[in-house]
Amino acid sequence: MTFNWLININGDPLLKSYCVELEYQLRPKITKFLISRVDPDRCYDFSCFQFDVDVEGKNISLSENTPSTFYQLLQADFPKSILDFSRM
Repeated sequence: MTFNWLININGDPLLKSYCVELEYQLRPKITKFLISRVDPDRCYDFSCFQFDVDVEGKNISLSENTPSTFYQLLQADFPKSILDFSRM
């Protein structure tokens, strides 16, 4: 799976560190969500999934860059706030 960060993290080491920590928290939760809804024969490693992470807006969403069959299947059910950003 790929995370698209909707901020510029190139020059800020603290922000990079925050994003790394956030990604480590997101991956297990998203993986559980995908396992519960995607047939493993159709996508066994989840590499085709992309997620847009808006750190400032404190939101994560399924990216439209995800293949359309999966996007249409999951977009409505994907939790808009899969992580409690206030704990970060």
